[in-house]
Amino acid sequence: MAFLSGLLSIGLLLLLAGHLFHIPWLQQWQHDAQVAAAVMFVLIGFMHLATPRKLTYMIEGWLPYALELVLISGVLEIILGIGLLIPGLRGYAAWGLIVLLILMFPANIYVAVKQLPAPGGLPAKPWYTWSRLAFQPVYMAWVWWCAFK
Repeated sequence: MAFLSGLLSIGLLLLLAGHLFHIPWLQQWQHDAQVAAAVMFVLIGFMHLATPRKLTYMIEGWLPYALELVLISGVLEIILGIGLLIPGLRGYAAWGLIVLLILMFPANIYVAVKQLPAPGGLPAKPWYTWSRLAFQPVYMAWVWWCAFK
């Protein structure tokens, strides 16, 4: 839900700035949603690279090379997030992010089933870890809409 909060906050701030300062390209929700997604994926990617050990617990024990997988996913989030901002790459980046979100889904299931704390110091309550699963398709739909609608 923190990711969704970031998407909405950034998108709405850009939209508001567009209207307040009469910037036409910031008055388009789809554009602002693209920028919000790019910013959030790049930020999350950097978090994966800056503190990978804080995320390996989500896959340790059932996938090999947990640290390397966290680092690879961080690099991919950064590259694909930036790709959302490049018109010629936007579609490829969107599909890459959707696939990445699908691949990360089992880790979120593992966190919920094993009653582990959510990443980033977010609540470890079952309602929160299970609710995170419901938002994964929302993020996929957001990315798809940003790129293809």
